[in-house]
Amino acid sequence: MVFTPKIAPSLLSADFSILKQEIQEAEAAGASLFHVDVMDGHFVPNLTLGPFIVKAIRKCTPLPLDCHLMIESPERYVKAFAAAGANLISCHIEIVSEPKTLIEQLHALGIKAGLALNPDTPVERLLPYLALLDYVLVMGVFPGFAEQVFIESALKKIEELNAFRHEHALAFEIEVDGGLRSSNIEKIAQAGANIFVAGSAIFKNKPYDKTIQEMKQKIHGPKQ
Repeated sequence: MVFTPKIAPSLLSADFSILKQEIQEAEAAGASLFHVDVMDGHFVPNLTLGPFIVKAIRKCTPLPLDCHLMIESPERYVKAFAAAGANLISCHIEIVSEPKTLIEQLHALGIKAGLALNPDTPVERLLPYLALLDYVLVMGVFPGFAEQVFIESALKKIEELNAFRHEHALAFEIEVDGGLRSSNIEKIAQAGANIFVAGSAIFKNKPYDKTIQEMKQKIHGPKQ
């Protein structure tokens, strides 16, 4: 199965004083979807966006919204994020008490379901659920703050997930979040990822069309 490469600008790195403009410029530049980081100050040491902000973002773009819930008891909030306009929701395997139930809950809401994996969590934690998932989110950094350096051990996790996917003929996508740059996106793609979350690498590098096109060229690798 061939998985379409997708660039997902992370809105946490956008300029919120001109958020609609930032979204529209990134969309015009070739973004495939937008990544929305949700943090509660408990599961991760930061506090960010909630359903009301997602609802506002939804009004700015027709592109899919990928909500990454770094929160405790995520099952209590997925309905609110779905109602706000989320299309994809990922929750952390480290905090979800009943992953199968959560995945079923998301699918019942018409949401693509993902499970996220921190850098120090083994891929084996996800294996019982991979046949049920629409995507897996591999963290390239420890979640909580932007502009961190990519942790190279994440590549092995991507490779393991990709191998398992091929061996069992599964259709889940592999998303990577944290530390992505034009300089490392090619090897991340070669490991098996197809959804690339980039925050400061995009929003700190105007014009966005040049940055996103450069990333897409790196993903496809050098021309033969």
